Parts: sequence; C-alpha cells; structure tokens
Amino acid sequence: MAETPNSELLRVSEFALGIKMRESTVRAWLGSGKLTFVRLNGRAIRIPRTEIDRLIREGTVPARPRRGTHRAR
Repeated sequence: MAETPNSELLRVSEFALGIKMRESTVRAWLGSGKLTFVRLNGRAIRIPRTEIDRLIREGTVPARPRRGTHRAR
C-alpha cells in the first residue's frame, strides 16, 4: 500500500483510541502483520491513519435481508 507524503501517521496509542481497541491488540496486529506500519529511527512505530479505513472496509459484514418480516396487514 503506497502512502502519500501527507498521510497522517499515528502512534500505537492514538491508533488504538481511534478504533476503540486496546494497545495490546494493536501491538499484536503489528506483530502478526495485520497492519501496515512505518518504523522510524529503528524503533519508533507509526501507523498510517488510512489503516483505520482499511480495517473497517475489510471487516464490514453486509446486512442480510430478514426472512418473513414483510407481512401484509
């Protein structure tokens, strides 16, 4: 995934707040390769804000029509 130079990079804590998950979950996702990240100065990790949108897009389950809810009165 190519990022533009202007894309915002978030700290792990900021990313976790943005998706309302624990930092430990975000760190596990980083370790497993589920998230794209940028490593700065060999240690600091930043996550592109666009990863939030990608997680939502890939994790969204479409609603299914309910059966039998359309009844004539």
